[in-house]
Amino acid sequence: MDYNKIGNLIMAERKAKKLTQAKLAEQLFVSEKTISKWENGNGLPDTNLLPKLCEILDISLNELLCGERNTGESDSDNKQQLLLNMAKELEDKNKLIWKCMWIIMAVSVISLLGGLYLISVFVTEGVWQLVMILVLGVVFLVPCFFALKLEVSVGAYRCKKCGSEIVPTYTQALNAMHMGTTRYLKCPHCNKRTWCKKVLYKDDEK
Repeated sequence: MDYNKIGNLIMAERKAKKLTQAKLAEQLFVSEKTISKWENGNGLPDTNLLPKLCEILDISLNELLCGERNTGESDSDNKQQLLLNMAKELEDKNKLIWKCMWIIMAVSVISLLGGLYLISVFVTEGVWQLVMILVLGVVFLVPCFFALKLEVSVGAYRCKKCGSEIVPTYTQALNAMHMGTTRYLKCPHCNKRTWCKKVLYKDDEK
């Protein structure tokens, strides 16, 4: 999606309705700064705001996300292209989240090993050394919990028995045994527990 085109359309339709940024912001229960951000192409409205924004500006959701009023091109073609664009953006976002998760885990493990080495070298054996190791372990868990949240937020886990895709809650994923990003989960479709491999996209190999 072209954020600048969408922003320009919002601005043009707002002005056509003789609405100021402040007035539009008031109707949407957002700040004037948020409207300015949209119109400058620096962001998109939250999904829950889209229907109301379209109603106020008297445009369709398809027109808003395409950034232009419908022309001679068929509406079905517009929608198809829009779906392709949204799918591509979602794929890029998932890739970024997945990369961030692995970076967090790598940095955490390196920091843990480095911390353990420094403690063993500079801290005398005894209670204080044990306390520092325990503190280091707790600190190590914090980014691990965050990395798991990122892992759960993208893609799904594929059941080895029936091939169905499972999207567990954070708690379910946290409590499940795991090997890397493969987790032992109960499939709601076949009702069996099995090792479920993480997949990001529908076309990932089964």
